[in-house]
Amino acid sequence: MAATETLRNPDEVQLQSLEGTSRPVSEWLTTFHMAAVVVDPFTHESSWILDTARRVLDAFSGADVRVAFVVSGTDGDGAARFMGPLAGSTLSLADPDRGFAQSLGLTTLPAFVAIRHDGSTIGTAEGWNPEAWRKVASDLAELTAWTRPEIPAAGDPAPYAGTPAIS
Repeated sequence: MAATETLRNPDEVQLQSLEGTSRPVSEWLTTFHMAAVVVDPFTHESSWILDTARRVLDAFSGADVRVAFVVSGTDGDGAARFMGPLAGSTLSLADPDRGFAQSLGLTTLPAFVAIRHDGSTIGTAEGWNPEAWRKVASDLAELTAWTRPEIPAAGDPAPYAGTPAIS
């Protein structure tokens, strides 16, 4: 997705907290840009990236960026089970109807997305493609005057394509 594209329907697409409260994406973007890793809890490929994704998101946690995992295709309870202990340390949101992934035009998960607070995209990277993730992280770091995390880093998985975002 080009950096000038805009998230479709940010006032209509809902993300659910693990406690069950739903809010439109536009409310999650009110104050800060968003960096999110979108995962599918029904695939091994999304579980393989959790530690790497946490490291990347943690690198931006002090910047003017809301960092989050978006767990696609399940409710808050399912998202909490998939995220396990990570749900306690990183904002985790459920996307039960996969509307967030659809609104970004994602075709493959996991995905790393960066969105400006006005709903325009900074960048997206689908699957685990370290070069694409590095580009999104670099663009976000430049926008926020922050330091880009090292991608890939020791211990990260080998690149892989991922799985279909919309099933």
